[in-house]
Amino acid sequence: MERRIKTLYIITIVAILAFLGMQVYWLYGRYEFALSDYERNLTEKILKCVDDYKSIREKTSNTRTDSLKQGGNGADAFSLPAFSLQQEYGDTVKTTRTARIYTYLFSAHELLGLEPGTPLTAEQKAKAAELAQQQMEEPADSAVFDASGARDENEAWSATNNVNVERKCPFRADGIDSLLRKEGIRADITLHKADSTIWRTKIENHKSVFSPEVSLTIPYSQLQGLTAIIVSRINPLDVLPGMWQTLIISLLVSVLLIVCLALQFSTVLKLSRLDRMRNGFITTMIHELKRPISTLKMCVSGLDNERMMGDTQVRKEILAETRNALDNLSSYFSKLRDITFNNVEQIPLNIQSVNLHDLFEAVASAIVSPADKKVTVSNGIDRELVVSADRSHLYNILNNLVENAVKYSGVSVEINASAREREGFVELMVSDNGNGIPSGDIKHIFKRFYRGKASAGEQPGMGLGLAYVKLLIEAHGGEISVESIEGRGTCFTITLPQ
Repeated sequence: MERRIKTLYIITIVAILAFLGMQVYWLYGRYEFALSDYERNLTEKILKCVDDYKSIREKTSNTRTDSLKQGGNGADAFSLPAFSLQQEYGDTVKTTRTARIYTYLFSAHELLGLEPGTPLTAEQKAKAAELAQQQMEEPADSAVFDASGARDENEAWSATNNVNVERKCPFRADGIDSLLRKEGIRADITLHKADSTIWRTKIENHKSVFSPEVSLTIPYSQLQGLTAIIVSRINPLDVLPGMWQTLIISLLVSVLLIVCLALQFSTVLKLSRLDRMRNGFITTMIHELKRPISTLKMCVSGLDNERMMGDTQVRKEILAETRNALDNLSSYFSKLRDITFNNVEQIPLNIQSVNLHDLFEAVASAIVSPADKKVTVSNGIDRELVVSADRSHLYNILNNLVENAVKYSGVSVEINASAREREGFVELMVSDNGNGIPSGDIKHIFKRFYRGKASAGEQPGMGLGLAYVKLLIEAHGGEISVESIEGRGTCFTITLPQ
């Protein structure tokens, strides 16, 4: 049985560890999923900030001093992006796209017919640029870029427009950083000129779950090879709120399973302990019943002997032994009966006035001292002290305490009894100089069938004595407490209503 319990114990631990391992692996997968989702949302926010920044740059007035403007002549300039598409046919079709940006000089006041120096509105400036585009055939300057790497005309047009925006209002790290901070995004921003054309945004997600970061390489002017590298580090604690439901469910399931396994194992241990207690109870009961039954058998055999029965003294001794054996059997069965009551109120009591001094004298006179021990009993109870109680039960209580003092002691044992009255109660103390009770056993000694480690196996018994004592005292409305020092002795204090 012990081997099976040990095996079950190992299997339970392995099952719990395996389950916890599976939970950790599953939670790791859920965290990876939540982290990827967080990264996707973060990337979308960053890209939106980049688009917003581009819109701001497009609307910004051109503050760059253009070399094509003549100082003080009042000329204005505007740029017009355009691209052309060429295809060459042979064994393969080769597509070549060329992007151009033309810069024109014009006088807005002349085109609009206004007096020089007249303030212009935004609508008037736009109208002047439109007229200039229609009337001027030769640009003052042009920039040519190879846009062959574009996937289609839309991408080539967008790239050409980005060059125009960059010439008009250069991309600045602090400009995009201010927009990111408004969104609560902290990032390291680096502006870089690539050796080759980068057409599309490159996104690198986390490589480590402990210090994750997302990196975006964003080409803000493809044809010029200009890119912005934005690296945003992610705090793992920011990811956890997105999976709190999963964490709670996982925690509850884990706790429930572990508790179930622990309760199951605890139940098995209790059943095993009950099985050992049952076997020990049966063995002890047989042992306890065997002694009075053997005595009765000897007495009955003596009654059949005419010579022995003819001796008056022998006959009295046989009858006394018979009554003593029957009293022991009756006391034993009464103890078994009382200990099975679930409620102390069920125990029948015959309340009467009991002289405690005389009662303890009767207990002391009935002590059977082992041949190898010297027992000294001191009765320090006031001769006039009386308490209302069931005399038979109170006798059994004191007898149990005295028997235990004799049983769990050395060669020489001293037992002292004393009592005092206090506020309507009587405190009865029974002390000894025996082996004492280990501190770990004190809180368990009044439990049924409990036997301390120091006494188990050394002395016969079922672990019912002190449980029986406590039950009878509570039936009287009293209490019992114990103080003990291991190796020096024990003192039981019984408090009964007077």
